[in-house]
Amino acid sequence: MNVHFIAIGGAAMHNLALALHNKGYKVTGSDDTIFEPSKSRLTAKGLLPDAFGWFPEKINKHLDAIVLGMHAKADNPELLKAQELGLKIYSYPEFLYEQSKHKTRVVIGGSHGKTTITSMILHVMHYHDRDVDYMVGAQLEGFDVMVKLTEDNDFIVLEGDEYLSSPIDRRPKFHLYKPNIALLSGIAWDHINVFPTYENYVEQFSIFVNSIVSGGSINYNAEDPEVVRVVEASENTIRKIPYYTPEYTVENGQTLLATPEGDLPIEIFGKHNLNNMAGAKWICQHMGIDEDDFYEAIATFKGASKRLEKIAESTTSVAFKDFAHSPSKVKATTNAVKEQYSDKTLIACLELHTYSSLNADFLKEYKGTLDAADVAVVFYSPHAVEIKKLEAVTHEQIAKAFQRDDLMIYTDPEAFKDYLFAQDFNNKTLLLMSSGNYGGLDFDAVKELVKEL
Repeated sequence: MNVHFIAIGGAAMHNLALALHNKGYKVTGSDDTIFEPSKSRLTAKGLLPDAFGWFPEKINKHLDAIVLGMHAKADNPELLKAQELGLKIYSYPEFLYEQSKHKTRVVIGGSHGKTTITSMILHVMHYHDRDVDYMVGAQLEGFDVMVKLTEDNDFIVLEGDEYLSSPIDRRPKFHLYKPNIALLSGIAWDHINVFPTYENYVEQFSIFVNSIVSGGSINYNAEDPEVVRVVEASENTIRKIPYYTPEYTVENGQTLLATPEGDLPIEIFGKHNLNNMAGAKWICQHMGIDEDDFYEAIATFKGASKRLEKIAESTTSVAFKDFAHSPSKVKATTNAVKEQYSDKTLIACLELHTYSSLNADFLKEYKGTLDAADVAVVFYSPHAVEIKKLEAVTHEQIAKAFQRDDLMIYTDPEAFKDYLFAQDFNNKTLLLMSSGNYGGLDFDAVKELVKEL
């Protein structure tokens, strides 16, 4: 097949392009700009466009398919040419479904935890040399690519994102996969630029549950009331299997998981991660991994990239970096780190960086999310607010939203950096939560700051 990617440089798009190239397809693509690591990875396979920009002349009747990325606009010159020629145009999730419609599709959905759960499943499969196709939203240790597609594998494991499919297909991605086996980890309002009301957002998960193939199954987090309501309300003829956080203890900064064979030391920690693990165990069992083999493999799982990643440690201090930005993730991550290192002072620094988090109406969702921290710091860039064309957010609005009298708020990157580097990290835990970089913070310098103790 000849496949052309419009906006090939995206994190998801370039991984799909690489997967098709590895499968033997002829792949071409365009983009107006491509950043690292996409640029180097496409170059290595000879897939980097000769020039940046959009070139309608690349679109011709010899192409079997066009894959359209979210970065492109509806008036993209290449898209218009493809429409004019009547070519088959797929969104990213549509094309994944097309590649997997004869496989058993395992789809992991939820507002939070889906990357971690998908990563856990793939880690266990990889540990036991079970070859499966997959699409995951983070680079995993031991995996060269984030998308793998073959002709032979029976299973494909897909991270089910609720964001939109393409500029001309406004359906959430996970509505298009038609899972045989599904999981729903949690529902907490997000993406308010697309789903302006809580009810509208929750409805997308109801549609997801109803999209499961008749006779299929869903494992769901029984500790999330909204998940329970959505799953139990569905009249789809599927098996509904709840899961719960397993018993565990924490001793001297080490989490011990209770198993039938006794306490098992594991690398991950925090109630939300243990809850995710319970869901992953069910899915692995559906895929032929027995309980003992799951425990053996999961003991070596260190976590998904950018998810509660330990970046530095000394004899008296430790530092973590986490992708958390939505309220539910911020609260779960802060609580997890405090529980794991209860004897240390926790300094939690949150950057408000996404469209939702910088929206004045949405800010109230952050109430209590940093309560577990001994020291709570919020950073946001007024420039980021301007770029997103949002109303200005004030110190007062943020302070009121978090409802914490001692909350420290920074808007100047240098001032935040000065604060951080002036701290004595002896007997401290540092938690940096952001999908950005605090206006240009040098994380390597932060690592050295902690390591020197």
